[in-house]
Amino acid sequence: MARILIVEDEERIASFVSKGLAADGHRTTAVADGRVGLDHALSGDFDLMVLDIGLPGMDGFEVLDQLRSQGSRLPVIVLTARDSVTDTVSALEGGADDYMPKPFRFAELLARIRLRLRTAPDGGPARDDVLEAGGVRLDVRTRRAKIGERELELSAREFALAETLMVNAGQVLSREQLLDKVWGFDFDPGSNVVDVYVGYLRKKFGPDVIATVRGMGYRFNN
Repeated sequence: MARILIVEDEERIASFVSKGLAADGHRTTAVADGRVGLDHALSGDFDLMVLDIGLPGMDGFEVLDQLRSQGSRLPVIVLTARDSVTDTVSALEGGADDYMPKPFRFAELLARIRLRLRTAPDGGPARDDVLEAGGVRLDVRTRRAKIGERELELSAREFALAETLMVNAGQVLSREQLLDKVWGFDFDPGSNVVDVYVGYLRKKFGPDVIATVRGMGYRFNN
């Protein structure tokens, strides 16, 4: 069970997200003011924050700036009606871990939250800004992927799949695990969506970076 802070001034949305996360087994706290949200985020009592931008008291960009300037590495998912490229870049470069425009599908938000809540050996949330394996370099904060000096264009789903595999580089992940971590909900058991997206990544990373372990799943090679 994770402790999730929701900083959102639209009561209907805050309630919707809070109820959905509670149903998934998480403990939530919702506040509607940016300054109050920042105080909560700095308390050390939470594992992740869902942050709106248009907030009273202090807007989300300032909350994020203050949070990072004070050394907090609390994972933050920005959830906002502002969906311009400028706002997206500002949020990610300001230290957000992910950015979702409204309206949104809860299943996708839940998938992204699960991905950010991967657990470190000491039981706390782990967050590596840059992942490197198999010659691939993945910056999870700026959402950029590189091989050497060559930058690669990845879709949001390709990036999430690559991140999940690289966090667990050297380990075999089953199709079911990848569906749960990346897509966040169950597909038809006969679905080949994981295989299709692994194929997309192989075309961009090279054919030998992701190995197929017959009857088990996939492994990202170190």
